[in-house]
Amino acid sequence: MILLTLFACIVLLVVLITWVKANAFISFVCTAIVAGLLLGMPAGDIMKSVNKGIGESLGSVAAVIIFGAMLGKIVAESGAALQISSLMHRIFGFKYIRYAMAFTGLIIGIPLYYNVGFILAVPIIFSIAYQYKLPSVYVGLPMLTALSVMHGFLPPHPSPMSLIGIFNADLTKTFLYGFIIAIPTIIIAGPVFAGRFRNFVRHSGLVSAPAEKVGQHQLPGMLNSVVSSILPVMLIAVASVIALFAAPKSALVNTFHFIGDPTVAMLITLMVTTVTLGTAHGKPVREVMACYTGAIKDVAMILLIIGSAGALKQIFVDSKFSDQLSTMLGSYAINPLLLAWAVTALLRVCLGSATVAGLTAAGILYPLAVHSGANPNLLVLSIGAGSLFGSHVNDSAFWLYKEYFQLSLKETFKSWTAMETMVSVLGLAGVLILNMIM
Repeated sequence: MILLTLFACIVLLVVLITWVKANAFISFVCTAIVAGLLLGMPAGDIMKSVNKGIGESLGSVAAVIIFGAMLGKIVAESGAALQISSLMHRIFGFKYIRYAMAFTGLIIGIPLYYNVGFILAVPIIFSIAYQYKLPSVYVGLPMLTALSVMHGFLPPHPSPMSLIGIFNADLTKTFLYGFIIAIPTIIIAGPVFAGRFRNFVRHSGLVSAPAEKVGQHQLPGMLNSVVSSILPVMLIAVASVIALFAAPKSALVNTFHFIGDPTVAMLITLMVTTVTLGTAHGKPVREVMACYTGAIKDVAMILLIIGSAGALKQIFVDSKFSDQLSTMLGSYAINPLLLAWAVTALLRVCLGSATVAGLTAAGILYPLAVHSGANPNLLVLSIGAGSLFGSHVNDSAFWLYKEYFQLSLKETFKSWTAMETMVSVLGLAGVLILNMIM
């Protein structure tokens, strides 16, 4: 009955979106309500869970996405993104542009939460795609692959850090093993896989291409363009480094914890770029604010989809559906690393959220891990790999990618879902190989 209920909910969601052509927000809310009824939740509790899920999902990302959209808009319209793409072309050349994007994603993905990294990467992706007349998927997938791998595998991201604490793993070893696995995974699932989209027909997306009317003399300087775009990365990275070496709970650490919060970092950056890319180049404040208003319109539906996806996730959590499913799978006697990956992968398909899937799996697998003697560092990475498996319509990142790149559902499955699945399977292969070597 557990599997049948899950299957019925997923089928309903897919049918509403693909066959009925219903709005994704409406589809998610309807599916969440039906899921609550099928799972036996009291009618009065269903909408409480739906509202809670929407609130929690938006509460953690809404400000970051809005500020990021504003930053992306001004970076694109000011010509800063054009300057950055020109710099990357000079450094890496047209031939290696996919690897340049993957390398960039690898670096900025270490300190950045995925949603923040995505918002920062989008204007650069579309700028390069526009300049070289390349498909945005071909250019962007390598960078998004790297961001996804960093988010799922490596500390200091939320899920890996939590898993390290649960399994008493070693932070340094987990990061080192994860980095070793991440490199080939990113190369294969990123630049190599993206090569198949070289002749993809679509080039457009939500982020505006740099305006051709901006003359070279009107473009911001190269240093200004780069710093304005990566300032949130710098703020968060500096805060993370100081937190590692300064005295815990000191005034210095508390200050940089505040500055390094993604929302605060984005807000500070937006205040800086309003001047450096706006008013300092002769644009009145009213014009800059109009640019920001347009950015909000671009991401309004994305925010609604993220919130409604959180409603469905919350129904699964509050109904104890996740616990029952995990317990059922945890009864099978197989390699603990493979079991950890399989349980997490199934939860990821059901719940959508990589972090929730990883932490839910950890709660079930902890007793098995203690008795099996599995390497705790590799166990963290196995769960991290499983948490990236099969991203589809119940994952907010799926919709973020689809809406920004203006793709159909079929195109999103063929590019995004396939890439995430490859990342997950390759990550598991790397974990098993390291386990054999050690």
